[in-house]
Amino acid sequence: MSKAGIWSIAAIAVCTFLYLVYLAVAFEPPRGTTTVILPTPAAEIEVIEPRPVPTRITPSTPAAAASVEVEPIVVDVVEVEAPVAEAAVDLPRLNDSDSFVAEKISELSSGTSLLSYLVDEQLVRRAVVLVENISRGQYPQTALPYKPIVEEMQVSSDDGRLFTMEGASYTRFDAAVAAFVALDTEQTVGLYRLLSPLLQQAYAEIGFRDAEFEQALIKAIDAVLSAPEIEGPFQLVKPSVMYLYADTRLEELANMNKQLIRLGPENSARLKAKLREFKQAL
Repeated sequence: MSKAGIWSIAAIAVCTFLYLVYLAVAFEPPRGTTTVILPTPAAEIEVIEPRPVPTRITPSTPAAAASVEVEPIVVDVVEVEAPVAEAAVDLPRLNDSDSFVAEKISELSSGTSLLSYLVDEQLVRRAVVLVENISRGQYPQTALPYKPIVEEMQVSSDDGRLFTMEGASYTRFDAAVAAFVALDTEQTVGLYRLLSPLLQQAYAEIGFRDAEFEQALIKAIDAVLSAPEIEGPFQLVKPSVMYLYADTRLEELANMNKQLIRLGPENSARLKAKLREFKQAL
């Protein structure tokens, strides 16, 4: 190639370069476009967490306790007199106990009145026999601890064969029942406790060596309290010396129940009320 050709190519190359520079400087971006300048990525920084510094806790010195002045407590001392022990009572022998028992009964409220209805011989033994019989629903005809009622039962008769028990018959027991129910319950139970060794001895004599007399007493009271209350009038027959109930159902009742009928409804109710008091106090 000639020199003229070489210079022609060089001139064209220079012109092309200058044109490209012009476009790079004078070019305006089209509308609706946005030129985004990307930020230079920051260098990654390593974060080092600081080590926790141990905190030293210095215990605080406790505050000195406040000085509190406490008033002394004054306690009133009350002198209590010791209860005076009752003097021990020497019980007599069972065979010689009648006068002793009678004296103690007379010290009870209405005791003197009650004594007028009681026998003065073997009183403890007779009372034990009566209690044992009643505990079985029976009523002894002999060896009773009280004197027999002198007044006879009052009856009326229409034909000489049937008799009717009169209400006036009940009154012959009024005074004896009144003396009994007038007894002070606490005093009477106290006397029972005092006489318990003699009562137990008499109970053993009639064959109950391994039994407690008090159990028989409670059973006897329960037998009286459970006795039916039967309203009169009551018709009687007299085949011999003694009157019998014409109604066989009444005659077949236990002797204790028939004795309560003879007392009358009012006396029977008063007797039961007093026995309830005694049982509760035992």
